[in-house]
Amino acid sequence: MVRRRPLPSQTWRTFLANHAQQLIAGDFFVVPTVTCRLLFVLVLLAHDRRRVVHVAVTEHRTAAWTVQQFRDAFPWDEVPRYLLRDRDHAFDHVNTIGIQEVLTAPGSPWQNAYVERFIGSVRRECLDHVIVLTAAGLRRVLKEYVAYELPCTHTLRNTGLAR
Repeated sequence: MVRRRPLPSQTWRTFLANHAQQLIAGDFFVVPTVTCRLLFVLVLLAHDRRRVVHVAVTEHRTAAWTVQQFRDAFPWDEVPRYLLRDRDHAFDHVNTIGIQEVLTAPGSPWQNAYVERFIGSVRRECLDHVIVLTAAGLRRVLKEYVAYELPCTHTLRNTGLAR
């Protein structure tokens, strides 16, 4: 019988379990306005409690803008150790502030499932029912949604009703 070699490194599930306290997931999604302009929304989500850490809106996403959003989201040197992200070039310079990047495989949104689920919820429950005019209006709508959504998920998680 042929002996199996041990795996050279830990599996993906083991990595996530070991580093959930130090892991932030990030992703962008696009929202069209009534004037057919595109607004980019950055979502940063902490894996330990699956809570939204930061949501930002811009018309022109750049790597410098993305790094500044990380500085705004994590002041006082509270920067997480790992960033779970897709292969978007807007995240290219995040490692300059001390975050190690964990890239998902191309075409594999299930590897960043919590952020993808949050984006889907925002689209279905909020953005499908409003007309976005400006970036300021979208910021206001997303701020209200996150403020509404956080107590609900916290209550459900504590009662055991959340999946």
